[in-house]
Amino acid sequence: MSVTTVPGMFRTILHWYYRLLGTVFFTGYFPFASGTVGSAVALALYWVLPFTDNGTIAISFALAGAFLGVPAADWLEQQHGDDPSIVVFDEAVGMWLALVFLPKIWWVALGAFLLFRLFDIVKPQPAKYFDNMRGGAGIMMDDVIAGVYANIVMQLVLLFV
Repeated sequence: MSVTTVPGMFRTILHWYYRLLGTVFFTGYFPFASGTVGSAVALALYWVLPFTDNGTIAISFALAGAFLGVPAADWLEQQHGDDPSIVVFDEAVGMWLALVFLPKIWWVALGAFLLFRLFDIVKPQPAKYFDNMRGGAGIMMDDVIAGVYANIVMQLVLLFV
């Protein structure tokens, strides 16, 4: 169902929901480095939410977030142009994926955060492919891939440390 076919009051509620989710409680409006701020908020949520200790629940949460975030990112892109910087929910989802199945240890979380930001900025393939794609799925997928890459590297670090 398209947002434009939703009746008036519900459309307003849906727009607020998309803005609240897509900007991660409006942190996407931070004047600079909004992606890093969104990633830091996701890291803080990971640290305080008790279910993140369970990898299966945490990955389910992150994947559900990816699916819920696509329409929000799509709507915000329609309102603000290609891949607007206010959309940071994709960074949150990518950060959560970077942390899944990792132990809750401060240096591991910091390493995952730094690696995720690096992969999100550098965008190795196929992240670059999705970054060039328009729409909510493209916005979300490059960060999903960056999160998976960061997780793989951190798993390898833990394997050899």
